[in-house]
Amino acid sequence: MTHVFSKVQDVLEIYKTAVYEKDVEKFLSMYAPEMHIYDCWGKWEVKDLFSWKKNVAEWFNGLNEDGVLLKVDFRDLVVEEDANLAIVYCTVTFTAHKEEAGEQLRQMTNRFTYGLKKVNESWFIAHEHSSLPINIETGKGIFNMK
Repeated sequence: MTHVFSKVQDVLEIYKTAVYEKDVEKFLSMYAPEMHIYDCWGKWEVKDLFSWKKNVAEWFNGLNEDGVLLKVDFRDLVVEEDANLAIVYCTVTFTAHKEEAGEQLRQMTNRFTYGLKKVNESWFIAHEHSSLPINIETGKGIFNMK
């Protein structure tokens, strides 16, 4: 599946849709082949689409096994771009709902920074960094800080 992301916002909309639909290929379509990711979960650093595909498939399979739909909400969104490069930073809230009942199960918020580049008139994520603030006393991540 080939997508053309003529606006940076198109990438963010596909991100939300792909996560909700648990569509690995749609999710991967946003990433440049030579992307570099720093992630909060599992493997902290990923430098190729093959490895990223394994992480994403594992994430989506876990959601399927749990019967969960995940809604994504971008907040405090800042997009700065020129003709070929863009930087996006925001908070991203992931809200899990039971597929059948629709009830909210859990929610967490991460901080995200995306570096995008334009290739053949389409935007792609070349760098992604997700993070959580850490409680200095417990050493644990703070998932819903505001």
